[in-house]
Amino acid sequence: MGLLFLLLDRGFQVISALILIRVLLSWAGVLGLHQPIVRTLERTVQQLTAPIIDPIRRLMPPAGGLDLSPLIALMLLQVANQLLHTVLLSMLP
Repeated sequence: MGLLFLLLDRGFQVISALILIRVLLSWAGVLGLHQPIVRTLERTVQQLTAPIIDPIRRLMPPAGGLDLSPLIALMLLQVANQLLHTVLLSMLP
C-alpha cells in the first residue's frame, strides 16, 4: 500500500509541476522569448495539461484578464490527492 501512496503522490507532483511550467511558459511570450525550443516545450506542456485546465477554463473564464484556471487546477489536484489518500487509508484493515 505504501508504494501505491508513493506513486499517487509522484503522479500528482508531476501534474502540478507541469501546470506550473505551463504558467511560466505562458509568460515567455510576454518576455519576448520566441525561440523554437520554448514554443515546442510550451505546446507539449499545454497538450499534457489541457485535459485538466481546459474544462476549468470553460467553467470559469478569465476574470479581469487573469486566468485563474491553473490555480484552481492545483487546488483541485491537492484535494483529489487528499481524498484518494483518505479512501485508501479507510480500505486498510
